[in-house]
Amino acid sequence: ICFIPGGVDCSISFVSHVLGKVCAHGRQKEILGVLVPCLTDLTKSDCIWQRICWQLVERVPDRWMEAVVLGFVQRASGADVLSRLLGSVVVKSKKAEFVVTRKMLLLQYGHTTAVLQNLLGYLSLDSLRRTLLLRVLQELLETWSSSSAVKHSPAEQQLYISKAILICLSHLKEPEIENCRQELLTSMMEGVKCHLDSSLPQLRRLGMVVAESISLKINTEGPVLKFEYEEDDEIRELKSFLMHTPSFCAVPSLPDDDRSEKTGAALPLVPESDEESYTAAPMMPKEESHTELDSDDDFIPYDMSEDKELKIKAPVYIRDCIEVLTGSRSEDVDKWEATVKAIESLVRKNPAATREVSVELAKTLLLLEEKTYIEGFVELRQRAQVAVLTTDPIPVAKYLTSQFYSLNYSLRQRMDILDVLVLAAQELSCPKFHGKNKHSGAQKPCIQLLPGSDSSKDWRRIVDERIKSKTRRFDMVQSHAELASRPNEFNSVAGYFFFPLIQHFDRPLTTFDPLGEDHLVLGRLVHTLAILMYLAVNTVAVTAMGKELLEFVWALRFHTDSYVRQGLLSCVSSLLLSVPTERILADMTEELLETQSWLGDVMEKDPDGDCRRLALQNLLLMENLKKKLEAVPS
Repeated sequence: ICFIPGGVDCSISFVSHVLGKVCAHGRQKEILGVLVPCLTDLTKSDCIWQRICWQLVERVPDRWMEAVVLGFVQRASGADVLSRLLGSVVVKSKKAEFVVTRKMLLLQYGHTTAVLQNLLGYLSLDSLRRTLLLRVLQELLETWSSSSAVKHSPAEQQLYISKAILICLSHLKEPEIENCRQELLTSMMEGVKCHLDSSLPQLRRLGMVVAESISLKINTEGPVLKFEYEEDDEIRELKSFLMHTPSFCAVPSLPDDDRSEKTGAALPLVPESDEESYTAAPMMPKEESHTELDSDDDFIPYDMSEDKELKIKAPVYIRDCIEVLTGSRSEDVDKWEATVKAIESLVRKNPAATREVSVELAKTLLLLEEKTYIEGFVELRQRAQVAVLTTDPIPVAKYLTSQFYSLNYSLRQRMDILDVLVLAAQELSCPKFHGKNKHSGAQKPCIQLLPGSDSSKDWRRIVDERIKSKTRRFDMVQSHAELASRPNEFNSVAGYFFFPLIQHFDRPLTTFDPLGEDHLVLGRLVHTLAILMYLAVNTVAVTAMGKELLEFVWALRFHTDSYVRQGLLSCVSSLLLSVPTERILADMTEELLETQSWLGDVMEKDPDGDCRRLALQNLLLMENLKKKLEAVPS
């Protein structure tokens, strides 16, 4: 950068044109990597250089403005630096305003958190630009609270918008919050509803965190929203945006003495209460502390060290278990608890007795509710249901699948039915082990489908592991548990698990509408069918199951919920891996070609990253089938 002596007036339009053209033609990194640090140093204390820098950016033609502004935002070391470099270009240039307030926030989502903080902090540092900050917050909240945007936007963009909203909230002042309180409340109520309706746990958590943050801002004195969720690094980062003001806003231009006074005055806000709580006790006089002692402290406690807990014996017959579990007398609570803990082992030890009352016992366990707190109650009940279903598969499977589409069940109970069917099918399809670990698979199932868990990840992991298992590996080391040479028990009962579930999905009930608002259960159903399809490999009914599943997938292929679409793509993977190649080519050629075209569209256009990955995986599987067919001699 050269200096012009003698106070001669000059125009830097030519320099602006050169800068814009260089940035637009792919040399943004090289030129701004040198120019931005240099201008940052020159504008620290020289207002003339600030004006020169503002003119340099403002005179860039509109067709190149985006590349220049984006480069400055990405390379500035902070919002205050960006404010010195760009000035109020967003107020003077419509193109710059569009890039900063719309394109970088609503149309793009690949920028880092530091870029977001620079951008929104820059808008907050000037009174003229703060109106743009409020407008940006309003547009972000409209997008965040739009059910269409939640359904059709990728999770990465939803996270990006959530970060931008929280950073905007951290910059709002009390009068601004007061003026837009009603708008914030309306957006919060609409947004949290459409996020909680999502089938993806990540989107539900994002909705909860943003709603909590908005509630905290608009209700500083009254009650605020509070949700229960598991915190991870992503959630902690989001919450940190509201916990502290960014460093550039914490009195950036104050002298050292004034800054220390300001920070000293601000620091005691929280520690002061802690200090009082620690110093209050030592200052209390001894006489006053003695007077507050409870008179009951003078009594001598009983010696209970030798007391023993009474053990309640669990029933030893299956029918007795049913009577205990269906009883309503309060004095039987201890016996009820012992029965819940013992029912699984009792079922597995007495298969003949279980078969006599299997459907009645399955009904009892399905409707069983927790009378008193038992650690791991849901898992104990689920294991018992799996034990009953594996002991007497056909009648119990008929009962459970018929109840899935019945009226008088909650969504939780319907998902419990799906979980039990999957776990039982997995146990029946796996070989049994001899020795002490005979029932270890049932005691510790590898799919834990507890309330609130993201079971789809476990299911997909199972499918991926079984895909890898298509490659046979031979080990010279002998295993400690010998596999029993017995047929796959799931072979003869696969149809009883599969076909009833796939038949009535398009018939809405008063309490259950899979194609409507109950899309979470529909997603679980689709994933269940994918697992059952794969577990049915080498069974007699696998070809018929594959045909039905392909028609099912084709009917739902354009579903708006990404969780459902992921399940449909998993169904295609299971079909390709389970149905013999000869039967696929003989019975499903036309359907397969249509499916291949659909998979190509999903891979290119689907907003969800997992859907694109699964579509690519299916296309590769189809290509492998084609190569295998070509390799077979005619």
